[in-house]
Amino acid sequence: MPFAYHRTVRFADTDAAGVVYFANYLAICHEAYEESLGAAGINLKTFFSDHGVIIPIARSEADYLRPLSCGDRLRITFKPELLQADSFALNFELTRLGPPEKCAARIRTVHVCTSTTKKGRAPLPPAIAAWVAAG
Repeated sequence: MPFAYHRTVRFADTDAAGVVYFANYLAICHEAYEESLGAAGINLKTFFSDHGVIIPIARSEADYLRPLSCGDRLRITFKPELLQADSFALNFELTRLGPPEKCAARIRTVHVCTSTTKKGRAPLPPAIAAWVAAG
């Protein structure tokens, strides 16, 4: 079942035209990702320092389907998808709540686990692998 995160578009999310700045769509998706990890019991404050890894975004792509404005209520849904033992993808859908509900964007991010000491790929830590599998 996809994870769902609800949020209101804030003034700081928008540009001079009054719509969400394109890069802020990624920031909103990242908020949903962090909330999902927290909901799975992963302590973000200590997790990465305890495991010696980082899991940066290696690729992102977005389809912007309709503008979002300050005050719009959103539902951000996604489900993790295992790609390899060291990587996963998140396929986000941002829906402007209505009525009527309208899909505003589809965003995909690919995350690759990297060792902070070896500076190369590393297997996903067990807690992250379990989070991806449970998604």
